[in-house]
Amino acid sequence: MESGNCSCNIGYGIATGVDRWHPSLHCKPFNSSLFLKPPPSKPLSLSFRRNLRHATHYLPPDSHSLIHALHVSSRAADTQLVKTVHAVLLKLHEHDTRLFNALISAYLKVRLFPHALRLFLSLPSPNAISYTALISALSKWPNREHHALKLFLRMTHSHLIPNAYTYVAVLTACTRILHFQLGLQVHAAALKTAHFDSTFVANALVSLYAKHAPFHDALKLFYQTRHRDIASWNTIISAAVQESMYDTAFRLFRDMQTTDAFRVDDFTLSILLSACASLVEGQQVHAHAVKLGLETSLNVGNGLTGFYTKFGTLEDVEWLFEEMKVRDVITWTQMVTMYMEFGLVDLALEVFDEMSEKNSVSYNAVLSGFCQNEEGLEALKLFVKMVEEGLELTDFSLTSGVDACGLIGDPKVSKQVHGFAVKFGFGSNVCIEAALLDMYTRCGRMVDAEKMFLRWEVEQFSSVCWTAMICGYARNGRPEEAISLFHVGRSNEKVIMDEVVVTSMLGLCGTVGHHDMGKQIHGHVVKCGLGSNLEVGNALLSMYFKCGDVDDAMKVFRDMACTDIVTWNTLISGNLIHRQGGRALEVWVEMQEKNIKPDQVTFVLIISAYRQTNSNLVDDCRSLFNSMRTVYQIEPTSMHYASFISVLGHWGFLQEALETINKMPFQPSALVWRALLDASKQHQNNMIGKWAAQNILSFRPKDPSTFILVSNLYSASGRWDRSDMVRDEMRQKGIRKHPAQSWIISEKKIHTFYPRDRSHPQEKDIYSGLEILILECLKVGYEPDTSFVLHEVEEYHKKFFLFHHSAKLAATYGILMSKPGMPVRIVKNILLCGDCHTFLKYASIVTKRDIFVRDSSGFHCFSGGQCSCKDCW
Repeated sequence: MESGNCSCNIGYGIATGVDRWHPSLHCKPFNSSLFLKPPPSKPLSLSFRRNLRHATHYLPPDSHSLIHALHVSSRAADTQLVKTVHAVLLKLHEHDTRLFNALISAYLKVRLFPHALRLFLSLPSPNAISYTALISALSKWPNREHHALKLFLRMTHSHLIPNAYTYVAVLTACTRILHFQLGLQVHAAALKTAHFDSTFVANALVSLYAKHAPFHDALKLFYQTRHRDIASWNTIISAAVQESMYDTAFRLFRDMQTTDAFRVDDFTLSILLSACASLVEGQQVHAHAVKLGLETSLNVGNGLTGFYTKFGTLEDVEWLFEEMKVRDVITWTQMVTMYMEFGLVDLALEVFDEMSEKNSVSYNAVLSGFCQNEEGLEALKLFVKMVEEGLELTDFSLTSGVDACGLIGDPKVSKQVHGFAVKFGFGSNVCIEAALLDMYTRCGRMVDAEKMFLRWEVEQFSSVCWTAMICGYARNGRPEEAISLFHVGRSNEKVIMDEVVVTSMLGLCGTVGHHDMGKQIHGHVVKCGLGSNLEVGNALLSMYFKCGDVDDAMKVFRDMACTDIVTWNTLISGNLIHRQGGRALEVWVEMQEKNIKPDQVTFVLIISAYRQTNSNLVDDCRSLFNSMRTVYQIEPTSMHYASFISVLGHWGFLQEALETINKMPFQPSALVWRALLDASKQHQNNMIGKWAAQNILSFRPKDPSTFILVSNLYSASGRWDRSDMVRDEMRQKGIRKHPAQSWIISEKKIHTFYPRDRSHPQEKDIYSGLEILILECLKVGYEPDTSFVLHEVEEYHKKFFLFHHSAKLAATYGILMSKPGMPVRIVKNILLCGDCHTFLKYASIVTKRDIFVRDSSGFHCFSGGQCSCKDCW
């Protein structure tokens, strides 16, 4: 192929003398590999082939023989035979339009599209069939739909009357390129020429309306169709499912069986499986498939695999996969997706490696699965591999690549990914720009995120953009901006505050303890009819628990129309936040009575609950831990072992805790050793404590929490040089530690404090008030503990650092800004240090206030010098 020439103008050794393809229908270079080969057919006899090649020496074949030869060559994908027939026609000077139409169709079927175009243009009088063959091919060709419409207009200007197949092809092109106005004109023409009575044309029109018009318009058109077939019903049922009108889809399914008495096919059942909103509905469809003998169909099998991935168990999907006699790339890709959704990344990769055929959807399933399981580095490696090997990249591919970069949080890599997106023309895609916005916030590039966000017009905003920016502000310690942005969105009618934004905002309110704001959003939820949304209900439940409002949390739980395992886990964790281990175990009993299947998170929470019970229930905890594998088929992870070690350590079973660690089937993580170290400190067992610390220091840190733990252990032992080396390594790897923060709500505004923070407008009053409060606390017995200052400085500097921790600053501000006797409520993002815990107990005596603090371990209630929690410092 000569450089710069369109493939439709290339000669293939056939001396036809055909004019070049008209510029108005100029197409891009043709790639025949886009099409699958048809099944092989029985070849023509050698004698017949010789007769074709030497037609001048033998009796010329008749038109019937030539058409038969073209049909056979099409089925067998025999390109040489099609060309031979063409050569015979030229030698015979045959001008039978019917023969040339058959030849055009044959060229199209064997993927010699340029030949078909040139042959079409060589016809002195192409008829409607000639045009329809090309229009039909172009309408199904990626990025060729506009050419199909141009050819259709050329046909109408030639005063040729379109047939039913022409209308179907044009409507298909209009549907694919969103050209609804032209589709309406074609609809009018079909009515005028009575082609709407054709079932095929009517189905194509219903499909067009379903894609580009309100559903009720498509439904009205469907009921106007005189002659419906199974494809008609499948089209309208599929449209109902795409609009999330699942009840309507099932109603249409019942109407189909009673009105037209059609026997459903495998496609109908696969559509219905995607519409099932519960396990019961899907099982009913599954039973119907078995009754009709369609359960072995590939479409139904794929539909069942997708359904049980969403509502069933791992065993259900694996059994279905093994039972399927025929599998395609969709089947294998769904297995990859299923394993990724269950968190079984290694099994997903095994399935992916076994796939004989892979496409962009398969690669995207692995990419999104890596991101879903927070394997950002692996996702980015796969994305780079796809780019280097020239694999097809879709918008979804790049979105996953951007998400992976956000998980890594490396600003340098984020710039490279952004540059790649712009270079390849993805920059103007709204979904990808929203992903880039989220990536900026995760990488700490808030200035760039704000520039992108402010560059868009309000009409371009989507809930994804608002959510990304709101979460970005919250993630980077700027909750005030997040709440302000939410208020702006609510006041603008063009911005839809949907369940995604609402759920994010409720999470933010729970994080900072903004109870009043959370109640306002609850009102917005009720007003907008989002109360039945499961994710919103779970977010409300979590928000009320985190804000200390147990009564409203339980009311939300009782009012929820449906629940899932996330709901029950939230209920358990909510009780644990309030240090009510006994209540959490009552919830566990209720789950068992209702046959609610627990997941891995459930067991982490329930095991932790035994640490907060009024009496020693270690025997019960031990039995539960051992039953995970045998009864519930859940393999204990490091999180489960850490929770169990914490329970054993809390109740003084340090030796058993150490033996349990030594018997673990895999290498103990830093989290496990941290649990043993904390228990050793609680019971003052220095020998086991030193052993735990040594094991922690032997780790090569990978995540921020382990880096900080190792650094603090070095600092606590006076090895300042080693501590500095660890922190330098963190900086080199781009790993950021989230700074300690404390929040307090005053006059419906969030006030954020950092250690030694002087950014507050009232910082002089706060520092003066704190000095007075410290002096008063010292008088009643408070003794500063500088061992909690992990800095290599003089003793007086340590006291300065200690006295200006964020929790002390927040407590002082709360005392200054509230009326005498009113409680003070503080939220801290990490564990309250031992000195702040002691100080706040004495502050509650001096000020005669109740001081509530929620840190990463739960709620502390300081009242009259006492703390409600039993395992505090």
